[in-house]
Amino acid sequence: MLMRTDPFRELDRIAQQLMAPGGTWSRPAAMPMDAYRDGDRYVLAYDLPGVSPDAIDIDVDGHTLIVKAERRPVAGENSEVRMERAERPLGVFSRQVVLSDNLDIDNIEADYEAGVLTVRIPVTERAKARKITVRSRSGRERNEQLTG
Repeated sequence: MLMRTDPFRELDRIAQQLMAPGGTWSRPAAMPMDAYRDGDRYVLAYDLPGVSPDAIDIDVDGHTLIVKAERRPVAGENSEVRMERAERPLGVFSRQVVLSDNLDIDNIEADYEAGVLTVRIPVTERAKARKITVRSRSGRERNEQLTG
């Protein structure tokens, strides 16, 4: 149900992740994601440890789901904290996923717990499996299971 339109996008995402773990608003870094089907919905799980829920933006533009998040420094700008070591990537992270027509983009749900953003997208009614009755000319009926 998820579609990919650019075969080089994944390579660019991996290269970006290896070279620059944090990003800017004009050039955000990629974030790790799992995608799977759970019954009648697709689930996308994004790793966003240390990101405040109010720093996460989720938008749908046409059939493209866009997730952006920003991990800010723990120490504020006016703080007297002196960093001794900063290994965790900071900055802006983003991921775009092209969704198929068989997903209900009007009923997307999202929650954030333990550093994981989970987005659930229901499958449309027309894409769900359904039974079709097949009639023969003799009047007998037979049920067939069709999957979509």
